[in-house]
Amino acid sequence: MIEKGSVLVDTNVLLDVIEGDEIWVDWSKKQMMRYPDLLVINPMIFTELCYHSKSPGEVEKTMLILGLHYQEFTKQSLFLTSQAYKTYRCRGGQKNSPLPDFFIGAHAMSMSIPILTRDTVRYQTYFPSVELIFPTKETF
Repeated sequence: MIEKGSVLVDTNVLLDVIEGDEIWVDWSKKQMMRYPDLLVINPMIFTELCYHSKSPGEVEKTMLILGLHYQEFTKQSLFLTSQAYKTYRCRGGQKNSPLPDFFIGAHAMSMSIPILTRDTVRYQTYFPSVELIFPTKETF
């Protein structure tokens, strides 16, 4: 269950911290520290983290270290994913299956929680009502 104040953490922010990105690690750590015990990932984000890992257990260990909670997709979020994908295709999108950001954006929308991300374009385009926590020009 999602707690009030929870935040869905996009993979790019997690990888900043995990890999120590020279440009973004400080910003990403600072943002994650603002939401102790309220950081959430879903199956898509878990999958993306697995790409950089040797096993699911390694990802679970990383989740523990970073204080991440796992939340399955709801049926409502999967429906919203399909609707975003339909809009994308109607606008000329070429991908033959829903993009990961559609699953992430729809999940945040269905749970009424913000997304902590550095990649705002797709979320703003297909999920404009979802609050985004992202770096601004004032960040640097």
